Amino acid sequence: MAERQFTGKHALAVFVVAFGVIIAVNLILAYSAIKTFPGLEVKNSYVASQEFNERLREHQALGWEIKAELTGGLLVVHITDQTGSPVEVAELQAVVGRATHVKDDFSPDFTFDGVTYAAPAALGKGNWNIRLVAKAKDGAEFAQRVPLYVKG
Repeated sequence: MAERQFTGKHALAVFVVAFGVIIAVNLILAYSAIKTFPGLEVKNSYVASQEFNERLREHQALGWEIKAELTGGLLVVHITDQTGSPVEVAELQAVVGRATHVKDDFSPDFTFDGVTYAAPAALGKGNWNIRLVAKAKDGAEFAQRVPLYVKG
Protein backbone atom coordinates (compact mmCIF):
# COMPACT_ATOMS: atom_id res chain seq x y z
CA MET A 1 0.00 0.00 0.00
CA ALA A 2 1.48 3.29 -1.09
CA GLU A 3 1.77 6.11 1.40
CA ARG A 4 -0.12 9.27 0.50
CA GLN A 5 1.96 12.38 0.45
CA PHE A 6 0.87 15.85 1.42
CA THR A 7 1.73 17.92 -1.63
CA GLY A 8 1.60 21.58 -2.45
CA LYS A 9 -1.79 21.07 -4.09
CA HIS A 10 -3.16 19.67 -0.83
CA ALA A 11 -1.77 22.61 1.14
CA LEU A 12 -3.33 25.05 -1.33
CA ALA A 13 -6.70 23.28 -1.07
CA VAL A 14 -6.63 23.44 2.76
CA PHE A 15 -5.63 27.10 2.61
CA VAL A 16 -8.40 28.01 0.10
CA VAL A 17 -11.09 26.06 2.00
CA ALA A 18 -10.11 27.52 5.40
CA PHE A 19 -10.09 31.11 4.18
CA GLY A 20 -13.22 30.49 2.11
CA VAL A 21 -15.08 29.47 5.27
CA ILE A 22 -13.79 32.53 7.15
CA ILE A 23 -14.77 34.91 4.34
CA ALA A 24 -18.21 33.28 3.94
CA VAL A 25 -18.94 33.60 7.68
CA ASN A 26 -17.82 37.26 7.68
CA LEU A 27 -20.07 38.03 4.69
CA ILE A 28 -23.06 36.36 6.37
CA LEU A 29 -22.47 38.30 9.60
CA ALA A 30 -22.02 41.60 7.74
CA TYR A 31 -25.24 41.02 5.79
CA SER A 32 -27.14 40.21 9.01
CA ALA A 33 -25.79 43.33 10.73
CA ILE A 34 -26.81 45.60 7.85
CA LYS A 35 -30.20 43.92 7.36
CA THR A 36 -31.20 44.36 11.03
CA PHE A 37 -29.80 47.89 11.54
CA PRO A 38 -32.80 50.09 12.42
CA GLY A 39 -31.23 53.31 11.19
CA LEU A 40 -30.15 56.59 12.65
CA GLU A 41 -31.38 57.85 15.99
CA VAL A 42 -30.53 61.48 15.19
CA LYS A 43 -29.74 63.24 11.92
CA ASN A 44 -26.80 65.22 13.27
CA SER A 45 -25.03 63.76 16.30
CA TYR A 46 -22.98 66.93 16.87
CA VAL A 47 -26.06 69.14 17.16
CA ALA A 48 -27.76 66.53 19.38
CA SER A 49 -24.74 66.48 21.69
CA GLN A 50 -24.81 70.28 21.97
CA GLU A 51 -28.48 70.21 23.01
CA PHE A 52 -28.11 67.30 25.43
CA ASN A 53 -27.44 69.29 28.60
CA GLU A 54 -30.39 71.61 27.99
CA ARG A 55 -32.74 68.66 27.45
CA LEU A 56 -31.34 66.95 30.54
CA ARG A 57 -32.07 70.05 32.67
CA GLU A 58 -35.65 70.14 31.30
CA HIS A 59 -36.12 66.45 32.14
CA GLN A 60 -34.75 66.90 35.65
CA ALA A 61 -36.92 70.00 36.25
CA LEU A 62 -40.03 68.01 35.36
CA GLY A 63 -38.97 65.17 37.65
CA TRP A 64 -41.08 62.61 35.85
CA GLU A 65 -40.57 58.89 36.17
CA ILE A 66 -41.74 56.55 33.41
CA LYS A 67 -42.57 52.87 33.82
CA ALA A 68 -44.17 50.51 31.30
CA GLU A 69 -45.78 47.10 31.49
CA LEU A 70 -47.84 44.75 29.34
CA THR A 71 -50.99 43.62 31.13
CA GLY A 72 -53.89 41.72 29.62
CA GLY A 73 -53.16 42.78 26.05
CA LEU A 74 -52.69 46.43 27.06
CA LEU A 75 -49.47 48.40 26.99
CA VAL A 76 -49.65 50.49 30.15
CA VAL A 77 -47.38 53.49 30.73
CA HIS A 78 -47.14 55.12 34.16
CA ILE A 79 -45.93 58.73 34.22
CA THR A 80 -45.47 60.07 37.74
CA ASP A 81 -44.02 63.25 39.23
CA GLN A 82 -41.61 63.65 42.18
CA THR A 83 -44.42 62.95 44.68
CA GLY A 84 -45.53 59.79 42.86
CA SER A 85 -48.74 61.39 41.57
CA PRO A 86 -49.90 60.57 38.03
CA VAL A 87 -49.10 63.17 35.39
CA GLU A 88 -51.51 64.14 32.62
CA VAL A 89 -49.46 65.36 29.67
CA ALA A 90 -50.52 67.75 26.94
CA GLU A 91 -49.31 65.38 24.20
CA LEU A 92 -47.97 61.83 24.18
CA GLN A 93 -46.32 60.11 21.22
CA ALA A 94 -44.57 56.77 21.25
CA VAL A 95 -43.04 54.25 18.91
CA VAL A 96 -42.86 50.69 20.18
CA GLY A 97 -40.45 48.28 18.54
CA ARG A 98 -37.54 45.93 18.79
CA ALA A 99 -34.04 47.27 19.29
CA THR A 100 -32.67 45.37 16.30
CA HIS A 101 -35.09 46.19 13.48
CA VAL A 102 -38.03 48.38 12.55
CA LYS A 103 -40.36 45.85 10.91
CA ASP A 104 -42.41 45.40 14.12
CA ASP A 105 -42.55 49.13 14.98
CA PHE A 106 -45.93 50.70 15.66
CA SER A 107 -47.31 53.86 17.27
CA PRO A 108 -49.88 53.03 19.94
CA ASP A 109 -52.88 55.32 20.51
CA PHE A 110 -52.75 55.89 24.27
CA THR A 111 -55.76 56.91 26.34
CA PHE A 112 -55.44 58.43 29.81
CA ASP A 113 -57.71 57.07 32.54
CA GLY A 114 -56.66 59.55 35.24
CA VAL A 115 -53.83 57.34 36.48
CA THR A 116 -52.11 55.62 33.53
CA TYR A 117 -51.89 55.69 29.75
CA ALA A 118 -53.01 52.49 28.04
CA ALA A 119 -53.22 51.19 24.48
CA PRO A 120 -53.96 47.76 23.03
CA ALA A 121 -50.77 45.96 22.03
CA ALA A 122 -49.89 42.43 20.97
CA LEU A 123 -46.20 42.12 21.81
CA GLY A 124 -44.27 38.90 21.37
CA LYS A 125 -41.86 37.73 24.01
CA GLY A 126 -38.48 39.38 24.34
CA ASN A 127 -37.03 42.87 24.55
CA TRP A 128 -38.98 45.88 23.31
CA ASN A 129 -38.20 49.59 23.34
CA ILE A 130 -40.73 52.36 23.78
CA ARG A 131 -39.38 55.61 22.36
CA LEU A 132 -41.61 58.04 24.22
CA VAL A 133 -42.02 61.80 23.71
CA ALA A 134 -44.33 63.59 26.13
CA LYS A 135 -45.05 67.31 26.27
CA ALA A 136 -45.90 68.98 29.54
CA LYS A 137 -48.72 71.50 29.69
CA ASP A 138 -46.10 74.30 29.78
CA GLY A 139 -44.57 73.02 26.51
CA ALA A 140 -41.49 71.31 27.99
CA GLU A 141 -40.62 68.17 26.06
CA PHE A 142 -39.70 64.92 27.78
CA ALA A 143 -38.14 62.19 25.61
CA GLN A 144 -37.05 58.83 26.92
CA ARG A 145 -36.44 55.30 25.70
CA VAL A 146 -38.25 52.92 28.02
CA PRO A 147 -37.13 49.29 27.82
CA LEU A 148 -39.81 46.63 28.25
CA TYR A 149 -39.17 42.91 28.62
CA VAL A 150 -42.11 40.66 27.76
CA LYS A 151 -41.91 37.20 29.32
CA GLY A 152 -43.16 34.37 27.22
